Parts: sequence; structure tokens; C-alpha cells
Amino acid sequence: MKKEPFVTLEQLKEIAETYPTPFYLYDEKGIRENAKALKEAFAWNPGYKEYFAVKATPNPFLINILRDYGCGCDCSSMTELMLADAIGVRGEDIMFSSNDTPAEEFAYAARLGAVINLDDYTHIEFLEQTIGKIPETISCRYNPGGIFQISNDIMDNPGDSKYGMTKEQLFDAYRVLMKKGAKRFGLHAFLASNTVTNEYYPMLARVLFETAAELKKETGADIRFINLSGGIGIPYRPDQEANDIRVIGEGVRKVYEEVLVPAGMGNVAIYTELGRFMMGPYGCLVTKAIHEKHTHKEYIGCDACAVNLMRPAMYGAYHHITVMGKEDEPLDHVYDVTGSLCENNDKFAIDRKLPRIDKGDFLVIHDTGAHGFAMGYNYNGKLKSAELLLREDGSVQLIRRAETPKDYFAAFDCFDILKDLV
Repeated sequence: MKKEPFVTLEQLKEIAETYPTPFYLYDEKGIRENAKALKEAFAWNPGYKEYFAVKATPNPFLINILRDYGCGCDCSSMTELMLADAIGVRGEDIMFSSNDTPAEEFAYAARLGAVINLDDYTHIEFLEQTIGKIPETISCRYNPGGIFQISNDIMDNPGDSKYGMTKEQLFDAYRVLMKKGAKRFGLHAFLASNTVTNEYYPMLARVLFETAAELKKETGADIRFINLSGGIGIPYRPDQEANDIRVIGEGVRKVYEEVLVPAGMGNVAIYTELGRFMMGPYGCLVTKAIHEKHTHKEYIGCDACAVNLMRPAMYGAYHHITVMGKEDEPLDHVYDVTGSLCENNDKFAIDRKLPRIDKGDFLVIHDTGAHGFAMGYNYNGKLKSAELLLREDGSVQLIRRAETPKDYFAAFDCFDILKDLV
């Protein structure tokens, strides 16, 4: 699969006249088309709802696009809850899935009327002590342990994951929660990350559907929804084939009819908590080549660095790079594409075959729409870049301004350092 930017070189040159590189750019058209496809893929389930994983791309302008398609918010922290509240997302349109949760965050989620998804059995008592009662609608997170694999391919290792309850704890949790006043239940699990296969969701669904049927039989719990969480990935590499969300939705439907309908649970709603799938391909980091270095290797230095996109430094993750205007030129140079951070892992690409790069060339780093800007930080005193939205009509909207030194120093209010900053 050839990776092509959703923006042209001419557009980037025009944008950069107002917003200097580096910056994040998001594709409104792509986001909308993808959200519509997801909604259609699960239209067979009347209660279906996508709770966008706010952690992936916590920008209210982008979240509001998804709200046009009925999406809620999956929040994992106080500030994510505050963001949801600020844009008018409240009540059961919020799923609060956290772990090692501070009391004040449970309390705030309860005040908003969010559906609380408990990560651990011990959180039952903790939640009750914090808010004075157990909500009538509540969810529990399940971790079956072991290795999760499809055929001979290991997807992930839930047994090493800090998230969720064992099966025994899960069943005990439902019984205790019912005694404490819970009336409506949800079941949630996240067993693998960034899977590029149409088989993952249907296999996860079977695990959860069979567990839900057993829970209902043994505890009598009224299970209203099953949350398949995230895990549907995107093809970061050109040789990967993208997931087909309609095939995935149909696969889940078949398992639903095989397992839940015979168990008398044909009215259970299906929820998802997708982040990467919703936004990943529809954002890019735009940077400019500003230096070249010829030592033991060939280096291209950019005006972006790992504080703008830390996935390559943190995980060794691959992100495709397009040298704008040179898309059809031969890949006859081998570069490490680096930033200016004082860390040797500050590299967007290592030994990457690319066309010749000249200083001033625009580089588009693909698939950064999720877990890109959101994972940024301020090491070396670096400042976060602007976020821009390429609208469907071709116009560009600033949806988060670039940080300034004043932002960086704002917390040091006991110093006079701010007096000379604009």
C-alpha cells in the first residue's frame, strides 16, 4: 500500500507562511469518513456506541467532529473528564476507565454521571467510601490472563498486564456490587494493542460474550453492555494491509448471534473505545529539514524532535516519512532522520531509504493523529507545536496554538522570569 499525504506541497508552503513548522495537521474529511464507516459497521446493534479514547488525541475541536456521529468520550483522568464536561459531554456519554484511581477522580466522574469502569476488585470498597454508594450502572474490567493469540500469532500478553480482574474476582465483584445496589452492568476487556487483523475484535467478542453469558447465568446480573475497548490498529508500514471495519463489524455480529442471542441476551449493547483507529491515519507531523550531517552515518536534522512525537524514541515505532515534492524520486539515500533533543534515541527514522533530502524540504511524518501530540513533553525546554485542522473546504483552522516560553515558565510564579516574556 502506497502511503500518500492528505496535503500537497503547495498547501504546506501556504500554511507555513502563517504557522511555522513543526506543526500537527489533521484531515477533517478523513476523520468524518472513518467515523461514518464505523457507525455503519455496527449499525446492526441498536445500542452501539463508540466512546472515543480521549487519551489518544485530547483536542476538543477533533472530538466535536466525532460527536456529530454519536460518539462519546472514554476518559482516564481528571483533566480528560474536565475536557469532556467543558464541551458538553456528560452522563452516560462518558466512560471512565482508569486504573490506580485517586479518590477525587472517582468523585468527579460520579458527579458528571459517567459510567465508571472498575479496574480492580478492591476498587469497589474504595469507590463506595469515596462517593458514599455504588452507582446503579457500573462496569468491570476483565483480564483473562495468559497469552492472547490468533492462530500462531501472539497478539499480546494479558497475563503481564496491570489492567483488569481475574475471572474469579470478576464474578465476586458482580455479586458484591449487586448486594450494594448496582442494577445494570457492563463488561470490558482490552487484550491486545494495535492489531492489524480483522480477526481480533470477533475473537475478543467471543471471550467477552461467553463470559457475559456465564456471568448472567451464575449471578443473575442484568448485563446491559459489553465494551470491546480499543485494539483495532492501523497500518503504520506501507506493506501492511488496513483493517476493514465493515468486515470486523460483521464478524462481531456473527459471534453475537452465536453466543448472546441463544443466551437470551440479544438486547445487549456493544460499545467500543477506539482511539488510534479513529484518528491515527488522519493526522501528520509536518517538519522541515534544517541540517544535514555527514559522519559515521548520514543524518538529516529536523525542526521537530521527540517531544513532538515520542513513539519512535519510546517504542522504536515506525512512522512513514514522505519528502514532499519528491514522492516519485528514487529512494537512493539512507538517512537517520533526527531531532535536536539531547538524547541519542531522538530519531524519527533509522537507516531509512529516502530520496535525497535538501535543507528546506518539508517532511510529512504519517499516522501521528493518535498518541502523537498527546504524548508530547517539555524535556530540554522544548515547546509543543501547534495543531491545525485541514477543513473539508481546503481552509486551515488553528485548533491549538503553539506553546510559548511564557507557557513553559508559567508554573514558576515565584520568579521574575516572566516579566520580560510576552
